[in-house]
Amino acid sequence: MQVILLERVAKLGQMGDVVTVKDGFARNYLLPQGKALRASEENIRRFEAEKAQLEARNLETRKEAEALAEKLDGKQFVVIRTASEMGSLYGSVSTRDAAEAATAEGFTIDRKQVILQAPIKELGLHEVTVRLHPEVDAKITLNVARSPEEAELQASGKSIQELAAEAEAEAEFEIAELFEDIGAAAAEDEELLAAGGEAGAGAEAEEAAPQEGEAKED
Repeated sequence: MQVILLERVAKLGQMGDVVTVKDGFARNYLLPQGKALRASEENIRRFEAEKAQLEARNLETRKEAEALAEKLDGKQFVVIRTASEMGSLYGSVSTRDAAEAATAEGFTIDRKQVILQAPIKELGLHEVTVRLHPEVDAKITLNVARSPEEAELQASGKSIQELAAEAEAEAEFEIAELFEDIGAAAAEDEELLAAGGEAGAGAEAEEAAPQEGEAKED
């Protein structure tokens, strides 16, 4: 199907271009979303008559998008999810989750503007594109973590593998300290037992000494 584009469409063309696309793509996406018209003679004449108005509207919306992009670009948003010790999510982070995270921070974003090559299924920092306008993109980062504390550590540059290694090392250190405490306590008990044995032997010797003296007098 031939269509005339009413705005820039990635990998297709600019506003006013007449392009050939698959029928399904035109019917399911371009036409219902107002991104194109069937390239009939009547629609081409209509476009030419409204071209100046369409270009002015496009310029206005692009300026608004550029202003938003300046504020949004480079921002990081935290998404809390449950995950395994290895960092695999129990579920995934979708375009809706990304849009909701940004909206919660005061940015009005629709999930249709969020571009994900595939759902996010791992903890960590993930760069995501937000298409604010056909000609304006912004890059944001989703900080997917199991807790706000973990998100803060990830934001500082530590990966989930590094965090897991640190947690394992800390656990091993605590276990080693526990065994040291147990060993020290056992050694202390042995010293007390030994000291008690020596004291008992001394007392027996003192008791035996007078008895030996009495035996000599007899």
